[in-house]
Amino acid sequence: MADMTRRGVLAGAALWGGSTAAGLVAQGVAAPQAAAAPGAAPAPATDPVTVAPGDPRYPSLTHRGCNARFVGRPDYVRVVSTTEQVVDAVRQAVREGRRIAVRSGGHCFENFVDDPAVRVVIDLSPMSAVYYDARRKAFAVEPGALLGEVYRKLFLGWGVTIPAGATAEVGVGGHVLGGGYGALSRRYGLSVDHLHAVEVVVVDKAGNVGSVVATRDPADPNHDLWWAHTGGGGGNFGVVTRYWFRDPAAGGSDPAHLLPRAPEAVTSFYASWSWKDLDQRAFTRLVRNHGSWHERNSAPGSPSAGLFSVLMLNTRKAGSVTLAGLLDSTGPGAQRLLDDYVAAVGRAVDAKPARDHESVPWLQAAGAVQESAPARFKAKAAYLRRRFTDRQIDVVHDRLSGTAGAGLDGSLWLVSYGGRVNTVASDATAVAQRDSVLKAIYMAGWEAGQDDGPRLAWVRDFYRSVYADSGGVPVPGGMSDGSFVNYPDTDLADAALNTSGVPWHTLYYKGNYPRLQRIKARWDPKDVFHHALSIRPPR
Repeated sequence: MADMTRRGVLAGAALWGGSTAAGLVAQGVAAPQAAAAPGAAPAPATDPVTVAPGDPRYPSLTHRGCNARFVGRPDYVRVVSTTEQVVDAVRQAVREGRRIAVRSGGHCFENFVDDPAVRVVIDLSPMSAVYYDARRKAFAVEPGALLGEVYRKLFLGWGVTIPAGATAEVGVGGHVLGGGYGALSRRYGLSVDHLHAVEVVVVDKAGNVGSVVATRDPADPNHDLWWAHTGGGGGNFGVVTRYWFRDPAAGGSDPAHLLPRAPEAVTSFYASWSWKDLDQRAFTRLVRNHGSWHERNSAPGSPSAGLFSVLMLNTRKAGSVTLAGLLDSTGPGAQRLLDDYVAAVGRAVDAKPARDHESVPWLQAAGAVQESAPARFKAKAAYLRRRFTDRQIDVVHDRLSGTAGAGLDGSLWLVSYGGRVNTVASDATAVAQRDSVLKAIYMAGWEAGQDDGPRLAWVRDFYRSVYADSGGVPVPGGMSDGSFVNYPDTDLADAALNTSGVPWHTLYYKGNYPRLQRIKARWDPKDVFHHALSIRPPR
């Protein structure tokens, strides 16, 4: 449903799941391990390809990012299809002293890949296999696989799925590393809550390069490497070349019972209120109702766990405010739940919404691709433990309806969260935010040729004003709980924009950051893998 807002705002990005740029993790380097598995093995490898400026393929490989604000100019792009080829590519770049970045789906919001300082891009898009690995009794997924294809193969093969993003064209590679959430997360948790193991190409302090597998097993000497992948963000420790997924509570070896069962069908719905029918009182009531509903209905095991929605609060230019989402419509009572939800959000709002819904098979909903050309945009994010205060809602109304936002394509999305996500301890994975009920995503988008300045200023002022009581950022506390690393925002590291005194890494990782730093020191001691918001080695 990414087509329900303007292309310039969404920019084809994974706003219902999130994705940072690269693979993760590195040290105690093991010898490269073969990719073959006893299950349905991946397709035969093709030879690696090196594409440099002047090659007709170069523009296509360097303009793959979803945010057209950033275009890289690396010395070359190495297109790889096996772990061994990744090892060779990293070894060559390290030997030559060239800075490395990694791309799978290309949905990073900032310039972590498309940075002038990046000299080598390792393109993982050919690594797209999805298969059952009988030896590990888990599903193997390579980083270049797109979510829609992962859903298709898991569903057609075994009737199962993983709770991940609702944008089918997002690559697994970066999506999982920040946590991975989507329409089924309220019922089943995060992608990383099902991460069984991970294979990573790493570099030790002597510059030796190899691959290592790290697992969920606490007795595994590489266990910390696995933990770093459960929300530690991309581009920090090495290059992920394979993920394995399995429900930690599952028993046996029947693959049809090792991941959550996919719904038989889902109901896609929307309710849209015209801006011309919303005065400030009605707008306030609408946003307040929506937040209050999520406070009441986001506990683990809630009867509403199968409902996922986004309240799209758009500038007046868009013409409307829209509530859109998906509901697991398997079993009785789904229509009643949906009607009650829309009624609760619209309670005491005189304006009546235009409504529609459609029940569709699971695979049709999960695999729908909404490709769009890259556009220029800026996105910022926050976790909400409770609904916005009335002061914050006043700010939201002012910025979306007032003259400052006139003529701009901008939005604030309030995205359903909580449920099963909040059954996991904050230190059990690197995802520290485990008691929120909503995510907030602030966006401005524009076309090529339009001035970046006013649009960047608008979304930055919008964000700072909402969090004016905590230094312009969502400091963890009673109402907010920091930000989401898969929607990276370099403004959080800018002292002029973040006046809270709380560092960017606390906003993303909270108390888990020191452990991530220790893992960084062990597995990437030479700091080969870094970007503007990467984990810093401890001093």
